[in-house]
Amino acid sequence: MELALTQDQQILIDRVATLAREAFLPRADHYDRTASFPAEDFEDLFRAGLNAPAVPTAYGGLGLGPGSDTFTLWMMTKEIAKADLSLARCWEGHANSQVLLAAMATDEQKARWFEGIVERGEKWMAWSGEPQSRKPGQKFTYGTTVEEVPDGYVVDGTKVFATGAGHAQWAILLVNTAGPGGARHASDASASLLLLACDLSDSSVSFDDSWWDPIGMRATVSYFVRFDQTFIPKQNLIGYPGQYLLENWQTRFTPHYGATFLGAAEAAYDYTLEYVLTQKKGHDPYVQHRIAKMAMNVETAHLWLQHVAQLWDTGRETEARQAGNYARYLIEHLAMETVDHGIRTCGARSLNRPSSLERIYRDLSFYVRHDNADHVLATIGRGILGQAHDLSFFNPKDADQGAP
Repeated sequence: MELALTQDQQILIDRVATLAREAFLPRADHYDRTASFPAEDFEDLFRAGLNAPAVPTAYGGLGLGPGSDTFTLWMMTKEIAKADLSLARCWEGHANSQVLLAAMATDEQKARWFEGIVERGEKWMAWSGEPQSRKPGQKFTYGTTVEEVPDGYVVDGTKVFATGAGHAQWAILLVNTAGPGGARHASDASASLLLLACDLSDSSVSFDDSWWDPIGMRATVSYFVRFDQTFIPKQNLIGYPGQYLLENWQTRFTPHYGATFLGAAEAAYDYTLEYVLTQKKGHDPYVQHRIAKMAMNVETAHLWLQHVAQLWDTGRETEARQAGNYARYLIEHLAMETVDHGIRTCGARSLNRPSSLERIYRDLSFYVRHDNADHVLATIGRGILGQAHDLSFFNPKDADQGAP
């Protein structure tokens, strides 16, 4: 479809698409089977000058992100996701961390950290995961405590779903001085949530890979992390306490997930279309129906992302936040439906390894659990009805307490 991109934007997206097709896709099956981090892919991105997408141009990056050529960043993510959703998730965390640093970090912090990204290919992630409800059989709880000391902070405890654990050099820790729960599950985080940049080479930080054995997104290596009285100096505090929630920063990243979902949908569509043409099944009216629906779903998702990106880039932030939630909800369903149409068209053999459709099915099924779609939809409904609603994490408890 025609996306009305400038020549420079299209060239940048095409560079990523070529890498994804020629390098990332051939490696994806190995990374999935071994549940290993896509390190070579990040090395390729670094060598190609593509690993600093949201670092401002003044610091040597590409200067992309919500409010500054948003759609180009999301289309780069889509192209990566077409090859490997796990890689796209790691890339998202790396790019979104750069967005936060560009907006909240001091000049000294930017100079220090952006040099590492641009010159040395250092990888950043953002870790919040501290779920407070126990699943059946779980023996202990997750969470961190934070103590302020004269020169900084001491973090103690555990996080899970720590994407890129053991391979990223830095992580932005979303921690709460009021107690465990991070950002998503804290009882009171509106003014007590801190963003702390943690040097992951610190010997007090350890990883447990035995915790991570999911059905999909295996190559994100989202391990269990333990912080054993980890000291973080005050100069590594990013922004002011509560800024992430008070300024609704999560709403900038919610539609970015949709770009990854779209990558999965487009890859499933391409796989299915090739199958139908190769097998000469295009005269079956039911196949025609499914191909048509897949094509319309993919185009609809593109248009939604383009719409939300335009809102961000033209400074219409209130509308962008709301539309981003619409897009996140809709694209999840469009992508899942597209993959299902592909499987029904191609049959059971498409779910037998090493079919890329099989991996897409597992990865997408897992990744869309990142937010509860029912809660996203309820949040959208609250907004339409003029009720208090939590735009960032779709938490009804926070809405009841009057969260913005």
